[in-house]
Amino acid sequence: MTFVSGPVRVRVPATSANLGPGFDALGLALALHDDVSAEVTGAGCQVAVSGEGAGELPADESHLVVRAMRAAFDALGGQPAGLAVTAVNRIPQARGLGSSSAAIVAGIQLARGLVEGGTEQLDDAAALRLAAELEGHPDNVAPCLLGGFTIAWTEPTGARAVSLTPAAGVRPTVFVPTGRGLTSVARAALPPTVPHADAAFNAGRAALLVPALTSDPSLLFAATADRLHQDYRAAGLPSTAALVNGLRAAGVPAVVSGAGPSVLAFTPVPEGFAPGMEWTAWQLPIDVAGARVDRGTLGHAERDPVAAGRKS
Repeated sequence: MTFVSGPVRVRVPATSANLGPGFDALGLALALHDDVSAEVTGAGCQVAVSGEGAGELPADESHLVVRAMRAAFDALGGQPAGLAVTAVNRIPQARGLGSSSAAIVAGIQLARGLVEGGTEQLDDAAALRLAAELEGHPDNVAPCLLGGFTIAWTEPTGARAVSLTPAAGVRPTVFVPTGRGLTSVARAALPPTVPHADAAFNAGRAALLVPALTSDPSLLFAATADRLHQDYRAAGLPSTAALVNGLRAAGVPAVVSGAGPSVLAFTPVPEGFAPGMEWTAWQLPIDVAGARVDRGTLGHAERDPVAAGRKS
């Protein structure tokens, strides 16, 4: 096992999962990025974080990027003597925009890039399986790794996914609140069983969402209706539920982003619509490239924790 000399860098996109009816299966990559670089050192582990999570996230082996790197190095056959990691984060933490998936994918991609022949030894399919194992489900890691609109599923051998190109008429706006949410809390609100009629309803809407996102955005409003998870979580996220309901009452196909509390609207919001003071609206193009790996340290623009003219 041979490590490359010098740093490797990766840019990973934010993601929105579920997309309404596609619980734990559908995801979308968004053009809001974390930039992370790493290099092999003689000893120890150093992590420097700026932007989102600075001063809160750990600066040692317990950082999620490092944990993902270690898992990938194990899969590749060995560990480096030391690591130095620099992360410039723009994806908000604990807002339903895939910050943990971005960290996991970044770590796996960095490890692959730091090993000679690493991308061949641990190919994209294996990287997806490992990322899903670390995250617990594939709906966020798939679009982060592959880009675009993804459909993910799990087989006995692990996670798999396909990436599709969204239609030009899909123009997402993300509403990000000041408060945070926890995926574990949101999952705890879900019942162990759901009515058969609701399951059938969601199966039809999730299937409809595929042509709606890829060829006919006029179908998006009907395709984003959900009975499987959003209503059960509404009591724990009253502001999120109110915003989704308000947008949909205005004719906007809107959903809870991931486990919340952010809200994703697939089409432009009517002029004059006021979400409230606690919400910041970001118009984010769809990222079709997914995680991108390069050699070298972060450039000046990548070190700036500002995206689309707004502080993250």
